Amino acid sequence: MWPHAILSIFTTIALIALPLASPLSQEFQLSNGLKLIVQEDHRAPVAVVQIWYKVGSAHEHRGVTGVSHALEHMMFKGTKAYPDGLFSQIVAEKGGRENAFTSSDYTAYYQQWSSENVGLSFELEADRMNNLVFKEEEFLKEINVVLEERRLRTDDNPQGLAREANRALAFQESPYRHPVIGWESDIKGMRLDDLEKWYQQWYAPNNATVVVVGDVSSKSVHKLAQQHFGGLARERVPVLRSANERISQGTKRLSMTSEKARVPMLLMSYKVPSLGSVRMSDEIDEADVYALDVLAEVLDGDASARFAKHLIRGESLATYASIGYSPVSLLDTLFSISAVPAEGVTLDQLEVAITSELLEIIQSPPTQMEMQRVKSQVVASRVYAMDSMENQATIIGQLESVGLDWRLKDEYIENITEITASDLVAVVKKYIRPDALATTQLLPESLL
Repeated sequence: MWPHAILSIFTTIALIALPLASPLSQEFQLSNGLKLIVQEDHRAPVAVVQIWYKVGSAHEHRGVTGVSHALEHMMFKGTKAYPDGLFSQIVAEKGGRENAFTSSDYTAYYQQWSSENVGLSFELEADRMNNLVFKEEEFLKEINVVLEERRLRTDDNPQGLAREANRALAFQESPYRHPVIGWESDIKGMRLDDLEKWYQQWYAPNNATVVVVGDVSSKSVHKLAQQHFGGLARERVPVLRSANERISQGTKRLSMTSEKARVPMLLMSYKVPSLGSVRMSDEIDEADVYALDVLAEVLDGDASARFAKHLIRGESLATYASIGYSPVSLLDTLFSISAVPAEGVTLDQLEVAITSELLEIIQSPPTQMEMQRVKSQVVASRVYAMDSMENQATIIGQLESVGLDWRLKDEYIENITEITASDLVAVVKKYIRPDALATTQLLPESLL
């Protein structure tokens, strides 16, 4: 019983602490449009510096899919002031670490090192925001790296290929149907000038958010941002047009076989709202998003959740069952279920069992004790995550990059705790419908 008691304490602490979060966080806007968000955290003499560009695979179209990710690779290839490799060398020599990542909605770069190096981070990032050098030989090397990355993660990975196919099946018109890494034919057909044009279009101060979390002074960081980013010119940035997804006329189904697959796998994806799509619609209740988040935990939060308790241990229908849902997205997203059947269980039988488990929420809503346990888990997870400077910065950057107020991070726990069992019943009825479902079955050729 002690874990539940501790989680309840964390819930109380978190709710009490919410009003105290804002005074340590400040937002600044430079005259060229660059947004700076600083969150002071003086527990250790380190800082995380992140720069987020509001561009990802959702901004791409067929023919150039993967260009955001390819450009992320090229951003490490140097400028005239800091030639190829020097940026990373500087970070390493000062005991720091760096990386970057691309998603459907954004591309981000970060350094984590001594807080005395924040100004150096700004100098380096401001330079490559404006002065990246594009060389054909470096481009060709990186395209081969990207193709190898795609081969390992997707083309030679049956589960990865099935997930990619299921996403493209679920979304008919939304740009979320495109893989972040890009379709293979688009990567192979990509040219250096595609990256240069993308860089000129999207990499500008008025399309960027700089987030700093660590042992810093907000006033000093603002001054450093003015010094290094203030001289960069505002650019005309394209506007992402909202892609209204076509309403499905029924369940979409895809069956795949692979000689590389060792076990069967079932993927079930329902189109659902995100916090970003709520912002662009008057027809979606924001509470639905938090209810879907709690629903995912009720079904797949831990070993005591319904999937594990019923599908895996109880009826022995699955050896694995998991749910994926990302509420912080720009557009409507997916409530995705992936599962592996137990020996002797067909994929059709497993799909029926999972569907029954989903609809059981309506027939047998979570009890008050079950809701409390799940909410405590969600809250504790968020509290633990916020203990990390990197996670704090990432949450701020994600929210800002999908057009949401970063202060929403301080409201998340309260919004979760307000969700009731009736809210879960409502979202199951509203979104977990056959006409919103895309199902993909992956079968090893050895089982045919």
